[in-house]
Amino acid sequence: MSENTEGKCPVMHGAMTSNSSTGQSNKDWWPDQLNLNILHQHDRKSNPLGEDFNYREEFSKLDYQALKKDLNDLMTDSQDWWPADYGHYGPFFVRLTWHAAGTYRSTDGRGGGGTGAMRFAPLNSWPDNGNLDKARRLLWPIKEKYGNKISWADLLILSGNVAIESMGGKTYGFSGGRDDIWGPEEDILWGVEEEWLENQRYKGERELDNPLAAVQMGLIYVNPQGPDANPDPLASAHDIRETFGRMAMNDYETVALVAGGHTFGKCHGAGDANLVEVEPEGAPIEQMGLGWTNKHGVGLGGDSITSGLEGAWTTNPIKWDNGYFDLLFGYEWELGKSPAGAHQWYAVDQKEEDMAPDAHDPSKKVPTIMATTDIALKEDPSYKEISKRFHENPDEFADAFARAWFKLLHRDMGPKSNYIGPEVPEEDLIWQDPVGESNSDYDVAAVKGKISDLGLSIQEMAETAWASAYTYRGSDMRGGANGARIRLAPQKDWEVNKPEQLEKVLSAYEGVANETGVSMADIIVLAGNIAIEKASGMDVTFTPGRGDATDEQTDPESFEYLEPLSDAFRNYHRSGLNVTAEEMMLDKAQLLGLTAPEMTVLLGGMRSLGITASDYGLVSENSSELSNEYFKTLLDMRVQWKPNGTGNSYEAFDRVSGEKKRTASRADLVFGSNSQLRAYVEVYAQSDSEEKFKKDFIKAWNKVMNNDLF
Repeated sequence: MSENTEGKCPVMHGAMTSNSSTGQSNKDWWPDQLNLNILHQHDRKSNPLGEDFNYREEFSKLDYQALKKDLNDLMTDSQDWWPADYGHYGPFFVRLTWHAAGTYRSTDGRGGGGTGAMRFAPLNSWPDNGNLDKARRLLWPIKEKYGNKISWADLLILSGNVAIESMGGKTYGFSGGRDDIWGPEEDILWGVEEEWLENQRYKGERELDNPLAAVQMGLIYVNPQGPDANPDPLASAHDIRETFGRMAMNDYETVALVAGGHTFGKCHGAGDANLVEVEPEGAPIEQMGLGWTNKHGVGLGGDSITSGLEGAWTTNPIKWDNGYFDLLFGYEWELGKSPAGAHQWYAVDQKEEDMAPDAHDPSKKVPTIMATTDIALKEDPSYKEISKRFHENPDEFADAFARAWFKLLHRDMGPKSNYIGPEVPEEDLIWQDPVGESNSDYDVAAVKGKISDLGLSIQEMAETAWASAYTYRGSDMRGGANGARIRLAPQKDWEVNKPEQLEKVLSAYEGVANETGVSMADIIVLAGNIAIEKASGMDVTFTPGRGDATDEQTDPESFEYLEPLSDAFRNYHRSGLNVTAEEMMLDKAQLLGLTAPEMTVLLGGMRSLGITASDYGLVSENSSELSNEYFKTLLDMRVQWKPNGTGNSYEAFDRVSGEKKRTASRADLVFGSNSQLRAYVEVYAQSDSEEKFKKDFIKAWNKVMNNDLF
C-alpha cells in the first residue's frame, strides 16, 4: 500500500462528479466536436415544478400589491449580516436588477433577466456582480413567502422597480411572466478569455467581436475606470456607445440610464482589493454559496469592497433628484485614486454642502466622486448635449430614465402580448415589434384554394414560409412569421431571401390578401403548409391569427441583427465567415428551440424539397416529393468525399470508377461525420422510417412556423 493511500477506505468512484474529476471527457479529447447539449439544456428532468406547472397561471393568483409592499418594507429593514448603505437597500436592488437584465445583447438576443440566470454560474460569480449574492439572500424571505406565484426571474426584476419608487423615482411599468430556469445557460458565448477581467475581444481600431456586448470578461458593459482601466473619458465614451448600442440603447437612452442609475447609491472600494477572496462558485462549502469574503476591517458596511471605486455620485444617494447633473456640471473634476487604488475623479474644491453623508455614519460628510464613465457624459459631444438637456429639464430626464429602465428590464420578453400583470403600460413601443390587428375568422379551405391556384412551385412556397419564420429567436422572442416583416426593409433585401424570387411570390400573395382580407403573415405560412401537404401527401395543421406589421411599426436598424449570415437549412453560408456552417446551424437551431432530432429531420426535408441557396449540396432530384432519400444518399458508402478547396463545399467520387457523383456542403457532411447526428440520420434513412420521417418533419415544421404565436 502506498504512502498516499495507506489508512484510507477504498471507495468506488467511477462517475465524472466534478469538473476536476480525474479522467478526460469527450470535450477534452475532441474540443472541436459540436456541442449538441445546448439543444437539450434545461431538460424537464431538472425542473422541480413538474410538467403541469404553469407559471403565468400562478402569477395571476399573486397578491401583487402585498408583494410590492413587502418589497418596499425590505428596503429599509437593514440586516446586521449585511447592513444597508444609508439605511436603505434601494440602490443595492437597483444594481441587482440592472445587472440581472443588463446582460441582454441585441446581436443574438441572448442574456437578459428573463430566466433568472443570475442565480447560476457564471453570472453569479462575475466580478461585476460582486456582492449581489447578498441581495439575492435578502430577497429569500419574500420568495419563501410567495412561493411559486413569483419566479426568481420576476422577483429580481421587480425588486429594482420597487427600489426606485421607494426612493421617489418614477417607473414606467412592469410585466411579470418570466419563467425560471434551473441550471446555467450553456449556449451563451460570453467570451474566449480564460481569466476574469481579461480582454481578448477587440481587433483593429477597437472593434468589439460579435456577438459580445461587454468590454472585458466578467463585466456587464464597460470598465468604470475606462478602457482596460485607462482613465480616458473620450475612449470610455466609445466603449459606452458600442456596448449600450449592442443592448438596443441609443445615445439618449444611454445617458438617461447611466445618469439615472448613478443618482442612487455608492461605489465600494474601502481598502486593498487583494483582501477580497473568491467568488461564490469557488467558495468553500461552509460559506453556503456566498462569495467575496472581505478581510478588510469587518468586511462589510463601511469596509465593503466591490468595484474598487469608493464614494457616492450625489449629495443624497437614496433620493431621486437632479443632483447627479448638478455636480457633474457644477464642478471641474480631477483624476485621483480610491483607497483600493482604482482610478476615480474628485470635484475640485468641493463645498461641504455638496458632499455626501457617510454611508454608515450620517454625522460625517465625504466627497462625492465620478467614474471615468461619468466624465465621458461631460466630454463626449453627443452625450454632453443630452446631459445638459436633462440637467435643464428634470421632468424630461425622469421620463427618459423611466422609459429606458423599462426597456432594459423588458427587452428580452418579446412582444407586448407576452406581458402580464396590473402594471403593463398601454402604450405600444416600437422596440416591442408591434404588429397590426389579426384576423382568424375566415374560411381557411377557401383561402388555401386561392393560393393553390396561383401556380407557385412547392419550393417557392416552402422557402418563402421558411424565410419568414426563420428569423425567430427564442432568446428574446423577436422575429418569426407574425408581422410578415419579410415584406419590409431590411428583410426583403437580404441575400439569403432571394429578393427576386421573394418579390414574385409576395406579389402573388398580395392579390389573395386583398381579395380575402387575410393577413399576408397568415398567407405566407399557409402557403408553406400547402407546399408541405403537396410534397408529403399528409395534412399540415394551420393556426390562423397572425397580423401584418407596417414600416412605421418596424425599426430597420434593430432588425438588421436578425439577418442570417448562414442558414444550413437553405444551404446558405456567406463567404468570409470565421465560423463553420455547422456551428452556425447549431447556434440557430438553439435559438429556434429545436432538438437535435428536429434539426436533423428539418434539414433533410428541406434538402428533399430542393431548397438551396447554393449551386452545390445534396438536394433531391425529385423536389416535388418529401422523402427520406437525402438521408439514404448521405450514408452511401459507394462514394468517397473530398474537399474542393473552398472550405465549405465537397465532392463525392465513385470509389470504383472515380467519377464525380455529387456535391455537398459542410452542413450536409456533418450529419454523416458527427457520431450523434449520424445516429439520427440512420433512424430516418431506414426503409421503415419514411412515414415517421414525414410526420416528424411536419411536427418540426409547425414548431418553426408557430414559434412566435404566444
